[in-house]
Amino acid sequence: MLGATLAALGGQTMAQTAERPLRPEPAPVQASDRPVVPPTEQPERIILNLTADPAHEMAVTWRTAPGVVGFVEYAEAQDGPDFIQQAVRTAAVTDDATIAVREAPEFRAAYHSTVLKGLKPETVYAYRVGDGARWSEWLQFRTAATTAEPFTFLYMGDMQNNILSEASRTMRMAFRKAGDAAFVIHAGDLINRHDSDNEWGEWFAAGGFLYAQTPQMPTPGNHEYGRGPVLNPQWRRQYTLPETGPAGVEKLKETAWTVDYQGLRLISVDAPLFHGDEAMRAEMVRWLDGLLANNPNRWTALFLHFPLFSIDPDRDNARVRDALKPLIDKYGVDLVLQAHDHGYARGAIGTGPMLNAGPARPSDHGSTYVVSVAGPKMYPVADLGWASRSASRTQTFQTLDVSPDAVVYRAFTATGRQLDAFRLTKGADGVARVETLAPRPNEE
Repeated sequence: MLGATLAALGGQTMAQTAERPLRPEPAPVQASDRPVVPPTEQPERIILNLTADPAHEMAVTWRTAPGVVGFVEYAEAQDGPDFIQQAVRTAAVTDDATIAVREAPEFRAAYHSTVLKGLKPETVYAYRVGDGARWSEWLQFRTAATTAEPFTFLYMGDMQNNILSEASRTMRMAFRKAGDAAFVIHAGDLINRHDSDNEWGEWFAAGGFLYAQTPQMPTPGNHEYGRGPVLNPQWRRQYTLPETGPAGVEKLKETAWTVDYQGLRLISVDAPLFHGDEAMRAEMVRWLDGLLANNPNRWTALFLHFPLFSIDPDRDNARVRDALKPLIDKYGVDLVLQAHDHGYARGAIGTGPMLNAGPARPSDHGSTYVVSVAGPKMYPVADLGWASRSASRTQTFQTLDVSPDAVVYRAFTATGRQLDAFRLTKGADGVARVETLAPRPNEE
């Protein structure tokens, strides 16, 4: 047997063979190049989104084959199975849609959505979705508190490429570190080809049941838009995001939005529309000015796809910076969480007009700007004077622990190693102070 094995190896020993470099794998077939997988009658792509009232509501969305009706059954969760006897049923709104996706010009699916209302604050609910005969498993979520109780949320940059094969490990490690996160924000470019249903399928598979138990809160990136720019046809069908953007502006519905969550005002800015759409740019600036001027929350986080200060040496988002930085400075926005540049950088930047290079050294107070990437696509990172921490070719996720006294931010790599950490506190002047933290034990 051994002789036959050696003969098959051309006379080489196993050790010699193991030292040979593996042949490079062929480039993987893009998800959008494969035939589209139609939905079945069984619920799939189940996802939660926060509403404008996260203490009393939760939005649920899923899809099935066309022609299927949708219901949600839900009840307060219990330690045992008796909650099922108290479950109530509510009908979903169903969009039996035919849309043009990259893989098929007439793709059919039924998208179901509902907002569960009248919920109790700080309460765990169990729910399932289906048509009355075919049901998902029972899933659970927790409503928000009505007061500024401490909580944690996750922040992810671009997943975009090789979503299921490589970006998924970042998402899954994030939930190992912060499985009790209240919600997850995605700073755009969730997929690569905006209208690829297969790529959206990979994004949903990367998170799986986690998306159905922890609300996901995305803002669009340039890869969610096609030419025009036109938002991908799945966005408003597969998400039920807060309709808290500029009043009466249909183009910004569920792309620019805000949620107040336990002492934090979270704001999604539709950054791709800052380039080439003057009307939408003006609408968002007016809307943001009002949101920031009348903000009862201790903390404010603004998140968007395009960085105000690009960390890629060949990029400069001047129109975004010119529109937003005066508002960030005027109202002392605490955190600006971004993506797009496929690298990592973090630093506090002072007030006043600036070029893309930013200040020559990091600050210990003011608004903190972050850029991160969750997926495997990487760009070079410039030599950044303003950054307290930067890294290239590193997939990361970020945890943010929010309390009335402080925000503690930690960035971790896809392997779970702590890359960066800082604490924000505020004095009587309302200006955030930044303290860089050392790695915790076992996380260096």
